[in-house]
This record gives sequence, C-alpha cells and structure tokens, in this order.
Amino acid sequence: MEITKACQADFEQIMNIENTCFPPNEAASPEAMRKRIEIISDTFLVAFDNGKVLGYIVGPVTNSRYIDDELFEKVIPNRTGLPTQTILSLAVAPKAQGKGVATALLNELAKVSRVQGREIISLTCLERLKPYYKAHGYVDEGIAESVHGGEVWYNMTFNLNN
Repeated sequence: MEITKACQADFEQIMNIENTCFPPNEAASPEAMRKRIEIISDTFLVAFDNGKVLGYIVGPVTNSRYIDDELFEKVIPNRTGLPTQTILSLAVAPKAQGKGVATALLNELAKVSRVQGREIISLTCLERLKPYYKAHGYVDEGIAESVHGGEVWYNMTFNLNN
C-alpha cells in the first residue's frame, strides 16, 4: 500500500468510495470533493494498491478546536500557524476494510500534521464509531454543535504533542 496526496485523476474512485461509505445526507457533493482535491491536497491523502484507491482521509486546517458545519461546505486553503488539523472524511472501500487502511491513513495524516506544526487533530463521528477512534488515541470531548446530515455527532481530538 502506498499513501500519496490526492489529485483530480483520483476523483471518480474517491467519489465511489464516498457514496458507498456515507449515506446521501452525509456524503460530500462532487463539487465539494473536487474543491478539496484542488485546494487542500496537502491534507487530502489517498491510499493506493496497484493503482486502485483503497481509501482516503481529508480535512482542512482551522483555528477552532472543533469542526463546524461551514467546513463541510466552504473550502479554504490551508494556512501555516493554525493549530488544528480536521478530518471531514475517512473512508475505505468495503473490500479493503479491516486491513489496516484507515489506521495507516490516520497515522500518515498525524505525521503530516506534526511536520506542519499542528497541535491537535479534530474530527466528529457518530456514537458507534467512538470506540474505533478511542482505540487510536482520540479523546471523546462530548456532543458536537455540528448538525451535518441531521445526525448527532461527537467531538474527538488527538493530541499531536504526545
């Protein structure tokens, strides 16, 4: 498996995974995903095996500790000096699940974030996914203000200075 920055050539495979892993009320629009690839490719990582996309992780950097719903809609270039790397999507193709792809993507984003001088990684997840992120060192910081997709989300953070 190889992990690289996303590029527009990966778009179709990324969208297939996005639409397979997330229900329509949660999935990113094609327009939003294209903008993420174009504008924040330094924090949009893709796992490949033999030219096939296995999964991806993406999120912008922000000054806020937690994700707000505006981050799902508006893509702003990553700036230096901001403390928080976010994760808007972590998705793995069904055939590649359970094989360490998501863990490898989380670890690689943490490496990139440390190099960029970030302090924490922040994400929101559904209650059923909290144990997964806790097992990877994330801390549950309670119910998020986000109402993305009409769901109840939980703020999870990972301290990059440990």
